[in-house]
Amino acid sequence: MAKDALKAAMPESFPPQHQEHQPGKETEMEPRPIYDDDAPGCGRLANKVAIITGGDSGIGRAVAVSFAKEGASVAIVYLDQQEDAEETAATISKYGGKSLLIRADVRQEANCANIAESTLKEFGHIDILVNNAAVQYPVETIEGISAEQLEQTFTTNIYAYFYLTKHVVPHLKEGASIINTTSITAFQGNELLIDYSSTKGAIVAFTRSLSQSLMKKGIRVNGVAPGPVWTPLIVSSFNEEQVAKFGKNVPMGRAAQPFEIAGCYVFLASKDAAFVTGQILHPNGGVPV
Repeated sequence: MAKDALKAAMPESFPPQHQEHQPGKETEMEPRPIYDDDAPGCGRLANKVAIITGGDSGIGRAVAVSFAKEGASVAIVYLDQQEDAEETAATISKYGGKSLLIRADVRQEANCANIAESTLKEFGHIDILVNNAAVQYPVETIEGISAEQLEQTFTTNIYAYFYLTKHVVPHLKEGASIINTTSITAFQGNELLIDYSSTKGAIVAFTRSLSQSLMKKGIRVNGVAPGPVWTPLIVSSFNEEQVAKFGKNVPMGRAAQPFEIAGCYVFLASKDAAFVTGQILHPNGGVPV
């Protein structure tokens, strides 16, 4: 996509819209998120194999496509959005890459064990793990957070990171990389997302602690803490009025498109970040952290 056309396709505001089902569908968003800028890769991940949870849409989709353009094979883990997952796989194929679609609920540890085994069976090795799947449910007061919601949020957003990492680490070799998606809310908080922000804070601590634990094995562990990004999670968790204002509160005055975040993951997965571990990158539109 030409630079001028790409810029024109990146709106500063979005039409009011809402989807009832999380994680939401990219195919029903208006406008569609931009997950690929059509720029060629540089072979930085040649012959690598990556697992990406939530790889069917949003940031996960952009990362999957970027990894493939850099030469990686990608296992795309998704919950139930088959159409989105297939579109991601088709884009990877367009660039000559290989992908494996794995439909799984990462809240169940047994499923995480199966994800690792399925990836090994298909590709023979694992080099990169991107823990990315998440849910969020805005609630105005802490009294409104039910026990069921609290369990759902923590099980999806942090337990699943533990489960999948536990089953992937035995198969990682020196030089491997784990990248965890946290959020600006881990550092700033969010009055409507108390439980979500708490899990994102836990991910920061998980990342820093795990990096120390795996350093002796030569495995790097880092995180990415995006600010507002135009993804299906936004339209499936916020109401129409909130969606219309989404991203306006950062210095750049707009939400990011997923492809603008993916480069952080490519960097952290590659040899360019060989001396980087235990760190969090902050693509957040200019918010000092």
